[in-house]
Amino acid sequence: MPIIDLHCDTLTALKAAHKELRSNDMNLDLLRMQQQHILCQDFAVFVRLTEHQDVDAAWQYTLDCIAFFKNQLEKNKELVLQVTNYDDLGKAQKEQKIGALLSVEEGGVLGTDLGRLEQLYQAGVRLLTISWNFPNTLSYPHSSEPDIMQKNLRPFGRKVVEAMCDMHMLVDVSHLNDGGFWDVAHICRGPFVASHSNARTVTGHTRNLTDEMLKTLAEHGGVTGINFFSKFLGDDATGSLEQILKHIAHIKKVGGIEVLALGSDFDGFGGASGVRRCDDFPKLLAALEQAGYSSEEIEKLTYKNALRVIKDVL
Repeated sequence: MPIIDLHCDTLTALKAAHKELRSNDMNLDLLRMQQQHILCQDFAVFVRLTEHQDVDAAWQYTLDCIAFFKNQLEKNKELVLQVTNYDDLGKAQKEQKIGALLSVEEGGVLGTDLGRLEQLYQAGVRLLTISWNFPNTLSYPHSSEPDIMQKNLRPFGRKVVEAMCDMHMLVDVSHLNDGGFWDVAHICRGPFVASHSNARTVTGHTRNLTDEMLKTLAEHGGVTGINFFSKFLGDDATGSLEQILKHIAHIKKVGGIEVLALGSDFDGFGGASGVRRCDDFPKLLAALEQAGYSSEEIEKLTYKNALRVIKDVL
């Protein structure tokens, strides 16, 4: 069955370790992805702002990661194709290649320069995660502090979200605080995404979405990608398939099957998980079948919902 995964950190992990996308010992590579019928994989340029001297240095790092991404795709052009819209994905499927969607996980790399967003777009970036775990020039992150959780997008953040809507880019609210989520929901007329977030009612982590958020995301035609990191799945550090299924069942109950997608977070977390790498996807499919999900429901979760959002937005 085809798979669309809306988030992994493999790109920056590969760059740091001087490894190759074609074959490696990380959570995914092109050869294993081909075996698992991965239709499209989002590759995030993950930027930890505190590791850089200033925003300009973080921006240069972002450009360096994009260059690394382009180089890896060129080396493996018989296996993978960068996708920037729905038609590109159709072309990749026709040519039996893996679609590679490029994203940036940290809107703070823009500084206060809207021109940088245009540069990202011209490089083929089609998804921007508004914040990571630190305050930036756009917004505030999820937090255990109630006052931070309720803060609104900064004025520049509102401009960025508005521009992304005009440019047909996917606005990603994973890692964003609650106040920022509601601002995005108000600004976006169509679908937006939480590329790798679970249900807060099931596991009370601030990285997860409340029921009202899930309902609103569904009303917008968006999706949330189920994250396989144990910390967001339960309290026992197992990240078990049972916990993954519990989040899926709750999100389906609250927002409907159409709001569900996959956002693995591969190479972005440590520890145990029921789906630890891309060749574990068959375990998830088997568990869903055993739990009584229909073929149509599984197809919506694994790729059709995300494909719909790509078609609607990009």
